[in-house]
Amino acid sequence: MSSESTPALLKGAAGVESTASGGPAPAGPSARSPRSRSTAAYARYAAGKLAGAAVSLFAVLVTSFFLFRLIPGDPVKQMTGGRQVSTEQIAAMRREFGLDLPLWQQFTQYCGKALTGDFGTSYQFRAPVVDKITEALPATLLLTGTAFVIYTLLGIWLGARSAWRNGSAGDRANTAFALTLYSVPSFWLGLLLIITLSVGIGPIPGMFPTGGMESGDTEGFDRVLDIAHHLVLPVVTLVAVEYARTLLVMRSSLLDEMGSDYLTTARAKGLRDDLVRRKHAVPNAMLPTVTLLFVNLGTTVAGAILVETVFSWPGLGGLFYQALSVPDLPLVQALFFVFAAAVILMNTLADVIYPLLDPRVGR
Repeated sequence: MSSESTPALLKGAAGVESTASGGPAPAGPSARSPRSRSTAAYARYAAGKLAGAAVSLFAVLVTSFFLFRLIPGDPVKQMTGGRQVSTEQIAAMRREFGLDLPLWQQFTQYCGKALTGDFGTSYQFRAPVVDKITEALPATLLLTGTAFVIYTLLGIWLGARSAWRNGSAGDRANTAFALTLYSVPSFWLGLLLIITLSVGIGPIPGMFPTGGMESGDTEGFDRVLDIAHHLVLPVVTLVAVEYARTLLVMRSSLLDEMGSDYLTTARAKGLRDDLVRRKHAVPNAMLPTVTLLFVNLGTTVAGAILVETVFSWPGLGGLFYQALSVPDLPLVQALFFVFAAAVILMNTLADVIYPLLDPRVGR
């Protein structure tokens, strides 16, 4: 054997001896700890979800441009309000809003500006679209946020009680009532509440405003009470339609947990039935419900259009209805993108957070 090969053999033997004796393993992919591999797997999973969300948002951006151009009617003629306007004035308005350009050029300009957050100028308000959305957003967040908190707590509480008393009269009544309200169109329920509780019918007096967000003649704490008074019927409408979904998912998840061994062990230790439900069963059944809550948050924002229109609520839904009647293309396109983006982002957030709650997901 040559003298040159001896050091290499000694080095290899030393490496084998070191590994066999329990020393440090060679560096490489196989040497990574299970925690680092889990982190890398989660990073790949989250990156895939975020990439899918980005593709979906771009698809919505493209769809919003072409979809609303199928609406019949000329925006310029709608803006003139039927007044006698010369051909030169109409041509000047088309140039002002870029409607004289070829469709492909309008599309490229729209996409380029939208990617920088510029959705153009509203036809009817003659103001930046982003400013109009910013003005209406707080009213929508107040309405949908209040409804979201109420129907989430109500759905989780009733769903847990129904599952724990599965098959009882209360369980059947809760489930049937929730499914009935869930199948009712929100605008129809809103109109029904206005007729009965705002206008008044028979012995029932009118107790709530028919629409709007405030009376406009109050200040300070009285203004807060006035807004809360106007908020009651729109919130009741959203809660009545949306809480059923949370109830049904919570009920189904808890029913799956009720036969688990750990609950039998908890009962065998002498724990009260109510304590077993609250401390053991419900926390484990909350995982699918947590995912649903993020999805509900996005769909509630998008689904408030009809409710805000019925109650003349000055939010994004009412603004969308006004823009659609013109049609105010820049404002309609931007609002459609906002509603769709809310759903996509909440779905993505649910997908990203769920593996943190249940490590089995995303592996």
